[in-house]
Amino acid sequence: FVTFSVPHFGQLRLPHDCQVKRLTPQPEHTQSVPIFAATRDGASSDKTSNNEMLTRISSIMKRHGIADGAFTYVADSALVTPDNLKELAGIRFVTRLSASYKVCDDVIAEAVVSDAWHEIGKLVESSESDSRPAAFYRARESSVELYGRDYRALVVHSSVHDKRRQKKLAKQLVQSQNQLESMLKKEPVDYACEADATAAAKRLGALREKFHRLKVSVERIECRKRGRPPQNRPASTTSRFALKWEIVEQREAVERLRETTGCFVLLSNVPEHGDASMDAEDLLRSYKGQYGVESNFSFLKDPLIVNDLFLKTPSCIDALGMVLVIALTVYRLMERNMRLHLQTTQTTIDGWRHRRTSKPTAYMMTRKVRGIKVAVINGTRHIIRKPGPIARSYLTALGVSDEVFTQPHYRCCPIITGKPPPKR
Repeated sequence: FVTFSVPHFGQLRLPHDCQVKRLTPQPEHTQSVPIFAATRDGASSDKTSNNEMLTRISSIMKRHGIADGAFTYVADSALVTPDNLKELAGIRFVTRLSASYKVCDDVIAEAVVSDAWHEIGKLVESSESDSRPAAFYRARESSVELYGRDYRALVVHSSVHDKRRQKKLAKQLVQSQNQLESMLKKEPVDYACEADATAAAKRLGALREKFHRLKVSVERIECRKRGRPPQNRPASTTSRFALKWEIVEQREAVERLRETTGCFVLLSNVPEHGDASMDAEDLLRSYKGQYGVESNFSFLKDPLIVNDLFLKTPSCIDALGMVLVIALTVYRLMERNMRLHLQTTQTTIDGWRHRRTSKPTAYMMTRKVRGIKVAVINGTRHIIRKPGPIARSYLTALGVSDEVFTQPHYRCCPIITGKPPPKR
């Protein structure tokens, strides 16, 4: 699935959080408009589809006169394979480096030790709340070598991701300790033979969990023998050997994880300086821009649309997919036109619960223009109930007038460009 954010050949986006984005600044309310789609088996590999999509994207862009250096391919960590990176040799890209690569841990550890972070700040466009605070970002530039090539490695620390990971780490610490405690419940603690006790202590001392280990010792205990003690001398005793253990936190492993929580690495071949370069903030903005694709997927996977459909052949599935993408294209173009109109005119519009908004949605528009009635008399259309002030403001933002309801070939006035947002 590929979407194209306009204007200025803004952003191409691909399956499973992939996108292609132009290097020039984009208007704040640019929408992801689909331009290419394909249906795939749900069990297909992201790594394989990325490689196939790269070839198709290059041909599509060249067909419209756009060179490989005029856009940036953005994808999640499934992109990082030897074949995909080879295919990306002439294409700019931004992706996330998987933690399965040792170099990922190395550059994160290096960034934490150096503590030389560049403060990026908050990138959120929507309003934040106490329950959902905006993430604060900081980054550090580095480089890595993968499959014989050098790439930029941007280590990014997110405050929200840090809090989430810290909570997860706290749960893992409890689970690690509980796991060791459950292992010890079945272990005997009292031995008559010192050699057996020492062997058991050595065996238990080798037990490890991810964050804890056991510290085991053997304690000699003198026990009085059974029977009546003698009158003229001390009672006879026998030696028993008890195991004493303590669950100890592996501080080095825990502290290392505490320091690196909230960090992830962005991999890119986009230059940091020179023509068509991107700094740390631009790289992070490009990667986070994938939310536009996710919102498109939520439209296509709406249960009201696909839950009750049963199609027998793959061709029918392809046809349904095309219909849905065409509907999505119209939906996103409507949103784009309304938001660019409000942006260029520096105005807002009546939203949900009569709150003013600069980001109206197409669904919001369909609710606000309800009640308009049109009748066809002698082959001519007439408006029986005209739009009210709120509905008319939405029609104006769309670039249409009342004639759209009476003239079948009416053409809207699209907003082509908008002012780029100020750099933060």
